[in-house]
Amino acid sequence: MPLYEYRCEACGQPEEKLESLSAPSAHACPACGAGEGMKRQLSVAAFSLAGGGWYKGAASEPAPSAPAAEAPKSGHGCAAGGCGCPLAG
Repeated sequence: MPLYEYRCEACGQPEEKLESLSAPSAHACPACGAGEGMKRQLSVAAFSLAGGGWYKGAASEPAPSAPAAEAPKSGHGCAAGGCGCPLAG
């Protein structure tokens, strides 16, 4: 559920409420009692993307990766030389 900010147009009292998306955009002020006085304010979302992948500060080029380690050479038919057979060493 989103956190909405309200402000009373009569007395200026601020209020924050966790409400569903379908909640009405105005309600009575708990401080002065003005009916429909509390109006939903336009506020900045507290949503930020961080970490790997895409986000607001991502560079257009991918980060350089570490060079791949060279596989040990084996003339015994082992594809990568790391099969563990007695001939691979």
